[in-house]
Amino acid sequence: MANPTFSRNPAFNGRGGAPTQEVTPESLQAMYNAPSASAADTGRMTYEDTINKAIGLFAVLLVGAAVGWLVPGLAIVGAIVGLVLGLVNSFKRQPSVPLIVAYAAFEGLFVGGISRIFDARWNGIAVQAVLATLVVVGVVLALFRSGKIRASAKATKIFMIAMVSYLVFSLANFGLVAFGVLDTPFGLRAGVLGLVIGALAVLMASYSLVLDFDFIQRGVRSGAPRKLGWQAAFGLMVTVVWLYVEILRILAILRGSD
Repeated sequence: MANPTFSRNPAFNGRGGAPTQEVTPESLQAMYNAPSASAADTGRMTYEDTINKAIGLFAVLLVGAAVGWLVPGLAIVGAIVGLVLGLVNSFKRQPSVPLIVAYAAFEGLFVGGISRIFDARWNGIAVQAVLATLVVVGVVLALFRSGKIRASAKATKIFMIAMVSYLVFSLANFGLVAFGVLDTPFGLRAGVLGLVIGALAVLMASYSLVLDFDFIQRGVRSGAPRKLGWQAAFGLMVTVVWLYVEILRILAILRGSD
C-alpha cells in the first residue's frame, strides 16, 4: 500500500505542481559543479564568517590602540567605557554589532595607552608582550585542533571558581592601591607573588581560549545562527586582550627596575 503522506502530495503522485524533470548525467554534473551555499545563503555560523568577524574586530582594536599609543591619557577612558561595554555585551541575550564594535574601539584605546606607558618605562616591553601573546594563542589553537586539549565540564567548573576568586582578589588589590594602603603600582601583585598570580592568570586565559574555540566549533557543527559569530568573535577578543595585559604585567615584574 502507498504511504498516504506521499500519495496526497502532488510532488510525489505526479498531479499538479511542477512537472518532473528527467535526471540525466549532464544535470547531475551541473548540480555537482554548482557552488556550495555560503553563510549568507544559509544564515548559519561558519568558521570563515566567524574568522572574518574576529579579524574585523581586531582591526578596529588596532586602530584604537594606535590612537591610545599616541595619546596615552585616553587609556583611562578606554578602560572605563570598555569595562561598561564589555559587561553589557556579556549579559545581552542577542549580540549587538554596534556595541561590540564600540567595545573593540574603546578597548583599543586602553590597550594602546597602557602599552605606551609600560613601554616608556621598560623599552620594548610592548613588542615582547605582543609576541608572547601570539605564541600562546597559536599553541592553544594548535593543541585544540589536534584534539590534545578539550573543554570539559569539570575543568570549566574549576575555571569558574578560579575566575571568581581572581576577580575578588583583583578588586581588593585595586582598592588597596587606589586608597593608598599599598604604595606600589601593582599592589599585592608585585614580586614573587605577582609572578605566581600572573602565571595562574595566563593559565586561566589559555583555558578561556579553549572555551572560545569550543564555542565556535559547537556553533558551526550545530548550525547556530550566523549572528552568533559576533558573540564568538567578541569573546575571543576579550580573552586575547586579557592574556596580553597579564603577560605585559609579568614582563614588567621580571624586568624590575631596568
